[in-house]
Amino acid sequence: MIFRQLFDTVSSTYSYLLASRHGAEALIIDPVLEKVDRYIQLLNELDLRLVKAVDTHLHADHITGLGALRDRTHCITVMGEQSKADIVSMRLSDGEKLTIEGVSLDVIYTPGHTDDSYSFIMPDRVFTGDTLLIRGTGRTDFQNGDARAQYDSIFNRLLKLPDSTFVFPAHDYKGDTVSTIGEEKNFNPRLRVASVEEYIDLMNNLHLPDPKMMDVAVPANMHVGLVQNEIAQRGWAVTPSEAIAFIGRPDVAFVDLRERNERERNGEIPGSLHAPYPALQENLHRGGILHELAATKRIVFYCAFGERSAMAVQAARDSGLSSACHIHGGLAAWKTAKGPLLH
Repeated sequence: MIFRQLFDTVSSTYSYLLASRHGAEALIIDPVLEKVDRYIQLLNELDLRLVKAVDTHLHADHITGLGALRDRTHCITVMGEQSKADIVSMRLSDGEKLTIEGVSLDVIYTPGHTDDSYSFIMPDRVFTGDTLLIRGTGRTDFQNGDARAQYDSIFNRLLKLPDSTFVFPAHDYKGDTVSTIGEEKNFNPRLRVASVEEYIDLMNNLHLPDPKMMDVAVPANMHVGLVQNEIAQRGWAVTPSEAIAFIGRPDVAFVDLRERNERERNGEIPGSLHAPYPALQENLHRGGILHELAATKRIVFYCAFGERSAMAVQAARDSGLSSACHIHGGLAAWKTAKGPLLH
């Protein structure tokens, strides 16, 4: 496996690049905007194709690199379903898996630092975001933080992992790069409490200053979504109501770009073809399923919120599929318009 821990000195943020091998798909966790050029350089050096960029939570101390990476690599942006970000391509929930080619991470909801905090588990390591730090824990005094919820996330979820599990947090301010669950149990001063009430009292009396970037970072990180209006202005989008009228037409093919678990959880448009977004370019090439389908049908792409489908319709047009369009706002907008769904 390829694993790189990358550091931003300004915000003391760790970002993590993972892939199964050279030449494979890759994902990055907690990217920083100012480091995007470095990430792109590293991806090229390692011959990797970035397919997912993930934030463990809505950050207050730096501007996320999610939007810039999406714009430059056409990757999928990913956050938890509780996130206040306006649009991300995919929203995960507790118990799901975050996957790319050859790599799978278990998704667990670990609120407390914020109400949208998630951790990601592999067999030998856990990426804890700001929930569990090295010899510390994330503060709980803003962004709907909750010390009681954090105690539960740490003591009843993260500390239940094997003691040998490596801990990779989103930040460290002392120069430490990695710990283990066992080390944190034994040496983390914030975990030396006898009860949840004692932990709440400790966290409520830290009296820390606000992060320097909070007033800039939080609003910016809430508006990272791809602006779909440009696609609509080109005439490449249809409203959910217009798309509903296409149901049953033999000259129209609905193409679902989401992953299998998203379809299982949220349903699908009746009669739609499943062609996951990571395989888009392969499917658009001559001989690919979408290239052949477009010879006789108008392709209507859709995804969860319209971000993947907006990128797909641009790629399709670039490949000569001149009638392709997408559903503006994705399945979320389709549901609001009372479009039919199969579960």
